Amino acid sequence: MENLTSDEFGAVALFAMIGVTGVLLIALAWYVVQVIANWKIFKKMGEQGWKSIIPFYNSYILYKRTWKTMFFWIALVIGVIAGVFESLAQNAGVANTAAVFAAIELIFLIAALVIEIIEDNKLSKSFGHGAGFTVGLVFLNPIFKLILGFGSSQYIGNTTEQQ
Repeated sequence: MENLTSDEFGAVALFAMIGVTGVLLIALAWYVVQVIANWKIFKKMGEQGWKSIIPFYNSYILYKRTWKTMFFWIALVIGVIAGVFESLAQNAGVANTAAVFAAIELIFLIAALVIEIIEDNKLSKSFGHGAGFTVGLVFLNPIFKLILGFGSSQYIGNTTEQQ
């Protein structure tokens, strides 16, 4: 493999910086859309909009208004446990041990994903929508949250409490 000249290295570095900047701009736009949508959703649920900006607290409020807070805590604990097993898998000296830790981590990540999908379903139901809207929340979350926030959907309450 030949060495890069300073001009070639500069071009590669510039290309990398443009790529990283593009990814950061997309992530920032995604975050801004989520904040705007969540703010409107929280207002429709009778909550103050600023609560949608604070990490963890916004999820807690969402679980409280659409499901049960117990499942927020379960999801949080599952996430922490998955992180512990990820760390154990990365730091395990033996390949077999690392594979076991990675498999356990995967199980906890799947459990967290299932809880998140159920939460999306509870959010959908709390605005009077069904399974199709839940699929939209799972795969096109910012778009469907904008629809909830800016559309004609009305918050009808926590459907879990009504059952």
